[in-house]
Amino acid sequence: MSISRREFLGTGAAATVTLASEIDPKSGMPRRLLGKTAAMVSVLGIGTGPTATRKIVRKDLAELINRAIDLGISYIDTAVVYGHGASESGVGDVMQSRRKEVWLATKIQDRNYDNIMRLADASLKRLQTDHVDLLHIHNLGKADDLAVIESPNGPLQAFYKLRDQKVARFIGITSHTDPAVLRDALERHDFDCVQMSLNAAHSGAAANLDHSFEKLALPIAQKKNMGILAMKVFVGGRLAQLTPDETLLRYSLSLPVTAAVVGMPNHQMVGKNTMMAKAFRPLPPAEMKALPKRLGTAFRASLDHWFRHHQDA
Repeated sequence: MSISRREFLGTGAAATVTLASEIDPKSGMPRRLLGKTAAMVSVLGIGTGPTATRKIVRKDLAELINRAIDLGISYIDTAVVYGHGASESGVGDVMQSRRKEVWLATKIQDRNYDNIMRLADASLKRLQTDHVDLLHIHNLGKADDLAVIESPNGPLQAFYKLRDQKVARFIGITSHTDPAVLRDALERHDFDCVQMSLNAAHSGAAANLDHSFEKLALPIAQKKNMGILAMKVFVGGRLAQLTPDETLLRYSLSLPVTAAVVGMPNHQMVGKNTMMAKAFRPLPPAEMKALPKRLGTAFRASLDHWFRHHQDA
């Protein structure tokens, strides 16, 4: 069943962008086009990082992933560093039988060409598949990190090679550290997708709203028709006392993104977040404009301090 494309227009930065969309007739989950990949994926993705930090056992993780797929989540996000491969192994137990039902993304943080090639092969074995749909350069940091990524025979060349070899159908990059550095990476290189910190607190902006991922990096990704994925939507629960989760999710999904990737380490969170995603309607433009200001400059600065010391599991 299709729904009005108007209902999936974002506000503010998204006002000039229309994302192709549909409703999954089986689950009722909205789906959107993932940029140049031409894939339609659920507007809510399950991130498995928190399952690693909480040391959820492999069997329970597999049950959680199965439940998410049953409820209509088709975007599965994992990474090599999540539990030192444990997250990928749990996801792989599900991929053995449900690989065709999902868009599978994993991430590699290593910055050495040979290590990346080796880690990619190990990921495929743990995930029990012969390819991933999306492989991200994980956790872009400051300008010195981008310089390493861009170095001759460095990480970027490894990722291009893995795409050429069909180990990954598409490649991307993730960042929650420095919006200007991510902007530069997107401008200069051939990525299919990007996953960035996009939330109502404008993390990364500190005292200047114009220095956020939303203002600096998001327009470049739009211009290049990348598949855009929001992360850190709830900012690790640090906004819970100020703003309802539903409002935070609505804010991020009202931007020109395909999906919000959210950590969901238990069945209750999977159920709650899928209900919110299925009920999504864009926030009014006035609220999109007012919400970041209402959270306050001082609070954003404290969030940025937290992110500077935050490491994915």
